[in-house]
Amino acid sequence: MGWASGRRRFVAAVAAVGVAATVGVVAYRVLAPAEVSTFARDDYPARSMLAPGVTGRLPVAPLIVDGRLRVYAAPRQVYADQPVDSRSRRTPHWSFRRWPASLDAVVASGTTVVSRWSDGQLVALDARSGRVAWRADGPEPASERAARRTGTAVVWRPSGLAVSRTDDGRHVVVSSGDGEVRAVDLTDGGQLWRAAIGAGCHQPVGTSARGQLLSVDSCDGPTVIEFRDPTTGIVQVRWRPPDAGDELSATLIGCAPGGAGCAALRTSGPGDASARGWLLGSGEPIPSTALDDPGVELVDETTVGMVDGALVGRSATDDRQRWRVEVGPGRVIAVQPGRVHVLTEGNELVTLDPATGAQRSRFVLNIGSDGTGWAPGDAYAADGYVAVERLRRPVDPDGDDKRYYLTAEPLIIAAT
Repeated sequence: MGWASGRRRFVAAVAAVGVAATVGVVAYRVLAPAEVSTFARDDYPARSMLAPGVTGRLPVAPLIVDGRLRVYAAPRQVYADQPVDSRSRRTPHWSFRRWPASLDAVVASGTTVVSRWSDGQLVALDARSGRVAWRADGPEPASERAARRTGTAVVWRPSGLAVSRTDDGRHVVVSSGDGEVRAVDLTDGGQLWRAAIGAGCHQPVGTSARGQLLSVDSCDGPTVIEFRDPTTGIVQVRWRPPDAGDELSATLIGCAPGGAGCAALRTSGPGDASARGWLLGSGEPIPSTALDDPGVELVDETTVGMVDGALVGRSATDDRQRWRVEVGPGRVIAVQPGRVHVLTEGNELVTLDPATGAQRSRFVLNIGSDGTGWAPGDAYAADGYVAVERLRRPVDPDGDDKRYYLTAEPLIIAAT
């Protein structure tokens, strides 16, 4: 009896060890740091040439890359589908997933897609194949990014990550985090420079048309705007508007997607009444009264804004009116080279040429039976396309995603 009882205890102990080992192996496979890549099997798609109109609706925000792909962000994944004019989201053309890091920001330049992750790592992907082009270490994000399910904050407003172009034509990826900013070469990820910045008091804004990194620095004394050289990381200018108060915020204007290559700047203190527009050049910013109004945008050296139901184009340098076109009540929701996009109160998308005011297209943003009884949220424009978030009326900023968005596919996308 004693021998049998001891044998049972021994067998039970061995079984317990085996179960524990199996659980450990499974847990390691599930929880261990890992990456999964799915490469493109189809050919790189050709550019589409579409007549103006709505092309589809999507559940998440697209980043249009090279006019051929739509790139999306998920909490731990960056992936692409094609063609760019597909009516709905399709099976991924390629995909890259990391664990346990979470995706913080995505930018693109040419055929390179750069992703930044919660551990600070930068991973560049070849948009044509989805293969990893290079990796580089960067500073960890200053805070966890707050993003709703569409992911617009990750792909359309990727603060802390930008691609800059230097005077000699080099493209530089600049990554800002808590207490540090680093720059790497877009070609191979090689580090160019790194610089210490104040923790919790230094906010990156974007890059100028000359490639400078702009940031708001409130670490020591009154708030100033820093202009940092993209090649060396050296701060070239520390500037603040004349007669500005201690509190100062800055918004870049006339930018490519992702806050890159911006041609102007708008500064303000508490409230919009103190807003002032400035053109960015080789020296200190130059005042531009045409950009003082927070509703005015800049594209192709022309400021555009709504005045009593008309879209008015003015010279950015001398505020001289260039053209005026009646479009009806609405607002400018996005601009891109050669196009300014106005959304009317009836949710018609009107696209005009910023140089002449000539209408390029006009149509209602509606698809299927969704209707037009929605409010616009974030908007994005690139490569002749416009994408707009559709929000449920009345808009409840504190509501959950189901209450906040119009449908399960709240993004509507159109060719203009």
